[in-house]
Amino acid sequence: MVTGSKTREGQKLPFTVIMHPEGFDLLHGDASILSHRNDAPAISIGTGRPDLEMVRGNFRIDDVVETRLALDCFAQVDGCIRLWNEKRPDIVATLALEERALQSILTFRCTDPAFNRLWIDMQCAMSEAFWGGGEQMSYVRLNGRRFPFWTSEPGVGRDKSTALTQTMDADGLAGGDYWTTNYPQPTWVSSARYAVHLETAAYSVLDLTDAGRVGVECWSANVDLELFDAPSLPALVTKMSDRFGRQPALPDWAISGAIIGLKDGADTFDRFEKIAASGAAITGLWCEDWIGIRQTSFGKRLFWDWKWNAARYPDLPAQIAALAERGIRFLGYVNPYLAVDGSLYQEARAASFLALRQDSDAPYAVDFGEFDAGVVDFSNPAAAAWFAERIIGQEMLDFGLSGWMADFGEYLPTDVRLFDGSDPMEAHNRWPVLWAKVNADAIASRGKTHDATFFMRAGFSGVQAHCPLLWAGDQCVDFTRHDGINTVITAALSSGLLGNAYHHSDLGGYTSLHGVVRTAELMHRWIDLAAFAPVMRSHEGNRPADNLQLDSSAEILTHFARMSQVHARLAPYVRALSDEAVATGLPLQRPLFLHYDDAAYYDIQDQYLYGADMIVAPVVEEGASSRNVTLPGGDWVHLWSGDVYAKGTYDIAAPHGQPPVFTRKDSGHAALFSAITQEFRA
Repeated sequence: MVTGSKTREGQKLPFTVIMHPEGFDLLHGDASILSHRNDAPAISIGTGRPDLEMVRGNFRIDDVVETRLALDCFAQVDGCIRLWNEKRPDIVATLALEERALQSILTFRCTDPAFNRLWIDMQCAMSEAFWGGGEQMSYVRLNGRRFPFWTSEPGVGRDKSTALTQTMDADGLAGGDYWTTNYPQPTWVSSARYAVHLETAAYSVLDLTDAGRVGVECWSANVDLELFDAPSLPALVTKMSDRFGRQPALPDWAISGAIIGLKDGADTFDRFEKIAASGAAITGLWCEDWIGIRQTSFGKRLFWDWKWNAARYPDLPAQIAALAERGIRFLGYVNPYLAVDGSLYQEARAASFLALRQDSDAPYAVDFGEFDAGVVDFSNPAAAAWFAERIIGQEMLDFGLSGWMADFGEYLPTDVRLFDGSDPMEAHNRWPVLWAKVNADAIASRGKTHDATFFMRAGFSGVQAHCPLLWAGDQCVDFTRHDGINTVITAALSSGLLGNAYHHSDLGGYTSLHGVVRTAELMHRWIDLAAFAPVMRSHEGNRPADNLQLDSSAEILTHFARMSQVHARLAPYVRALSDEAVATGLPLQRPLFLHYDDAAYYDIQDQYLYGADMIVAPVVEEGASSRNVTLPGGDWVHLWSGDVYAKGTYDIAAPHGQPPVFTRKDSGHAALFSAITQEFRA
């Protein structure tokens, strides 16, 4: 137990426990972040059972609390604090604080295994700001809201007041809410220069609805609270990257040109040549349909049997080789499930590599909307190794793929039976991390960690150690507040604070349902946004025939070609940022407050620092021809005109092809930025 004013190497410890006659305080520096008293207990334990429903990766989750005991008695015994309820002295919990190299660990344990609920009321300054929570799509600053941490489909619309969300909720719980995300993480960062991580895979909640209170709920009474401290927010991000894992540098081909997403079978290559002839800078062709197509009412889906479909792409090996001679990589698609009508499912079933039903030894079948799939059981090391070698190694890397979308990961049902006997309620959140490791292990087995790459949307604590690149998931093809183009900026900023250095999105969005289709304006604005992300990758969406594509008009294609060239010219800067990310864990896309300590910047989530030397403020509001841009201290050069601006907020004109972008006048990359200005001057 770390108490009082103990020091580390002559310095006062960042977190200490101070005992009082009627309780104790957990201090960060001199500020109490947890105050527990017998007459005002901050910690409770209890029992509960989930009331849960899943439909195709969408969840309704309620808690039936059966017992809740406030721990209103305490004693310091054998280096830890013992806690119990006055009326139930037989139920004892222990609390201990341990100092480690990266963080302090507040360990909470309950002696009775029947108790499976924990509530902690921490405290904070009224003005304190909090960020993090994984990849949040609606809000970067978490204050004032409640955030459950459960990986799932984010939903379509994600706004209960809209007709689209209401329609999708009625159709399989699929509307979502502001907190639903593929990648939650129970980690929050404070403006007071500390962070808290709840080390558990159990369902948990961060409740910041009341100012001055940080409520924590967890469906486990045995958890660790990891406490991080640093002198600055960048240093705190580095610590988190040290803790959760650091991504390798992105390969040159991924950052030095656009990756074109097409899924048109044999016609794909003719369309690709048309796009290439526009003068676009292209380094990749991504064909997620390389394994075949299944048509459903949702749109074009893929055939989930992860190997080359020669009927759809007859000459693919030769075409991949021809692309490689031009410096263009070929990318595909994979996810951790196997369609029951595919041959790989039969292989996995014969080897007992599939998760089972709880009531029989039959493989569990997940309904993915008009087809069923089996769950490869990654809790079985042999099954994980089989998927990495047999599918990703042999069918993908050896075939010639240089990258892929590693989709899903958030669908593990909560009523499966797993090889390792673990509770699927906790395995559910861990699943994206296991899935990421399978992909990373496959690439490492071929010695291609710095050459091939994959991108994921699902995640949880620790995915950073395995997933080299995030993408923002399935946005609607529109400008809506909670599910449109703007959410990809929020996603990059929130996830980046927790050590995810590289982020990008589907250019044009993905989800097109109930009459929501891409407009030319959306395509132009998304092209502008995508040019200023580490990876610029297009997607045809779930209903390609209903939506505009890069090659739908000469105007769109010309615009895309120009901005892909801008993206390519930025490659030396992005390489420097990638090298910095390897060294420090700092993300490439950063909120202003990460480098500028000003509360006025705490809520800004529609513009970002691209590294420390560039500010990007994409237009994400429909019908806008200009937008306000906030510039922090220093002199900033407008990329398209060369005009210099001082600190302040300005209304900046933003025609298509000229999103508001500014660079630091004193940047070490000023010559590169100036060359781009000269080449692409307005």
